[in-house]
Amino acid sequence: MREIAIAGGGPSGSICGERLARAGFEVTLYDEHLAWEKPCGGGLTYKAIQAYPFLLDGPHPKKLIYTVELISSRGHRARLQLDRPIVIYSRAVLNGLLLDRAAAAGCQVVRSRVTQVDTTGERVRLLAGGAERTADFVVLAAGARNTLVPETRPLRRDDLELTLGYFVPAHADAIQVKFLRRFEGYLWSFPRCDHLSVGICGSMARHTSQELRGHLHDFLREEHIDTAGARLYSHVLPSPQPQTLRTRRVVGKNWALVGDAAGWVDPITGEGLYYALRSGDLLGQSLAAGAPQEYPARVRADFSANLEFATRIARRFYRGRFLGGAVATRMIQFVGRSATFRELMSDLFSGAQDYRSLKRRLWVQCGVTLTEVISSLLKLQPTLAQNSPGRAEPAP
Repeated sequence: MREIAIAGGGPSGSICGERLARAGFEVTLYDEHLAWEKPCGGGLTYKAIQAYPFLLDGPHPKKLIYTVELISSRGHRARLQLDRPIVIYSRAVLNGLLLDRAAAAGCQVVRSRVTQVDTTGERVRLLAGGAERTADFVVLAAGARNTLVPETRPLRRDDLELTLGYFVPAHADAIQVKFLRRFEGYLWSFPRCDHLSVGICGSMARHTSQELRGHLHDFLREEHIDTAGARLYSHVLPSPQPQTLRTRRVVGKNWALVGDAAGWVDPITGEGLYYALRSGDLLGQSLAAGAPQEYPARVRADFSANLEFATRIARRFYRGRFLGGAVATRMIQFVGRSATFRELMSDLFSGAQDYRSLKRRLWVQCGVTLTEVISSLLKLQPTLAQNSPGRAEPAP
């Protein structure tokens, strides 16, 4: 197995190509767009920077964000100050950076779309740009709606989410995230170097594009974000159900899925870049070791078990109730009133806290968190009483 074909030049395909080319494989990467924009935040969290320091240390334009503002469906607001920055790239810049690294490692980059793959023969046959090509192994990095390999089923509507976004010519220094009532998704505003990426994501099975567009325009108006000169984009991303993550086949005798094509995205935060990078890297390691069958186990040990756990709690996070209010609303109120809870959420947003150990940490810190919340409320009561319009003033 020496000749590898990669369909898709996003982060997962590019880093897989770089890894394999450095290991001595003959790698050809096909992508019809190469470096292009996507309507997503483009944020890289602490765990991504820790695994790939060149994303922080390199000279390419990026923005380091240390503040996240959370907004509830009822307008409550709270700010998180991050010890570890979220690094935000334009996706065109990030994709270009990763493709350049793959080419420098020896990967041949071809601007062409793969439209057909046949994995039934001794060698893989591909149709790219109208011409037939062959390879020993094919890596499918062609996005969430990839249908090129018949040996694994495509993601269904309830495994997908729709994103709508604007690239707005404006500047900001904080990420904004707003949650909506009984809505499985959220709105965002991510500052990039020379513009804002403002958008919304929601389940394709539960929300229409018209509904998403209405919420997005309401958010733009409420936050006084001027869309003059803005560009509108739309894209489909994975948001798989627990059963899909547990049972979907991601590798065969001469093929494998990586990144969005495999469905690896955080179902709560929507983070996908880290999992794209790691899955491409881990597949490259498995192929370099001559053991592609080890790829699922490597992924599970690294992150997919954590994602499976997240899928089981995502619906409760978006639609559940806690102490008489929506979970997201109570979360934001706790962030504003408890330093201990605020630190926990900062770690979660920056990628330093995983989901499997989150429950234990919540329970361990529960007493301190509630004490801080109650203390904050008690301090607030005298102020409210003094400002009450019906309160009689004492005689002079």
